[in-house]
Amino acid sequence: MSGSIYKLIAAFVVVLVLGIAGGYWFARRDTHSMNSSMPPVAAGERKVLYWYDPMVPNQHFDKPGKSPFMDMQLVPKYAGEGGEDSASIQIDPSIVQNLGVRLTTVERGSLSQPIDVVGGVTFNQRTVAIVQTRTNGFVTRVYARASGDVLRRDAPLVDLLVPEWAGAQAEFLALLKSSDRELVDAARQRLVLAGMTAELIEKIEKERQPQTTVTIRSPIAGAIESLEVREGMTLGAGVTIAKINGLDTVWIEAAIPEAQGGFANLGKSVEVRLTAYPGDVFQGQVVAVLPETNAETRTLRARIEVPNPDQRLRPGMFAQVRLDAGDGAPVLYVDSQAIIRTGSRDIVLLAEDGGRFTPIEVQIGTEVRNKTVVLKGLTEGQKVVASGQFLIDSEASLKGVLTRLQSKVESESTNATVEHTP
Repeated sequence: MSGSIYKLIAAFVVVLVLGIAGGYWFARRDTHSMNSSMPPVAAGERKVLYWYDPMVPNQHFDKPGKSPFMDMQLVPKYAGEGGEDSASIQIDPSIVQNLGVRLTTVERGSLSQPIDVVGGVTFNQRTVAIVQTRTNGFVTRVYARASGDVLRRDAPLVDLLVPEWAGAQAEFLALLKSSDRELVDAARQRLVLAGMTAELIEKIEKERQPQTTVTIRSPIAGAIESLEVREGMTLGAGVTIAKINGLDTVWIEAAIPEAQGGFANLGKSVEVRLTAYPGDVFQGQVVAVLPETNAETRTLRARIEVPNPDQRLRPGMFAQVRLDAGDGAPVLYVDSQAIIRTGSRDIVLLAEDGGRFTPIEVQIGTEVRNKTVVLKGLTEGQKVVASGQFLIDSEASLKGVLTRLQSKVESESTNATVEHTP
């Protein structure tokens, strides 16, 4: 009985030993098979620094796998692609082509575009005549005039009787009969001080008759803005009889958008078209830009002077004004679509060799015909991304690059502040 037990135990030990030996042999065989089937690592294969999620590029992982943030696999970061502080990113050229990214060239040239605005015709307030009395008198006649009437130069307005002139004129006429020229000149000067015009004194001397009634005339050609006298009125010296606006030139007050107000320079030539005269073009010139901006419409008021020899332009008419933007000087510009406005700065994506893109902060100027003037940050001939920036952002984690760029700029700004702090 005991001998049978020993035999069973010995058989069990033999089977166990054989099982362990067979398992070891099969394991060695599988390992050898796997090693022989794996391709050898290329000598020039790039080294993986870490793995990361493109949507959270600042979080690094030591091994590949599924992202804990998004439903996607982690992406390897290879050596030679730029360090963490690098502001540039690299995308395979074939992927860039599939994304439909369009590049544009930074150019230098003259940007000029007509600016079309509207305005209204008004009187030229620099050609206004105020007609006043020179002495006390009575209005004996008012010619058929009213506000708004258009007058020629020297058109009569009113007749004024001046009784005070009678004595001075009689003395002057008496002295004319004498041969004493000094007394005659003194009497003539007295008439001038009494308010008589040179034409009236000449008429008295020629006709040898007193002239106590004087006709007051319009000193310029224009339209009557106001006429303040009526027949029978008594007027004192310095009383305003009429206000007359000249019509040889008129103003057009145009509303220039605030963003384009810098183009309304003094002396700039302007083309004017009026709905009253279709097809006719009038030439004008900017003579003033008012210092106040309309807070509601965000526009500036520019005064444009237009010659009006035929008096075809009348105040109140609607006008269309066209002036050129720019002064013709060459400037550096780029397609406006290439500008990425983040709110705190303006950025473009600079395209370099090998599918590399670098965010560059730029300082921009005015925009003309979908072209934006670049004041600082780029040079002529460089290539920038004009469309597809958001695709590059999605494909190549541009968001992380811009974040690093912003952090780098803020860090440099903080360091500069610390260095300059006394």
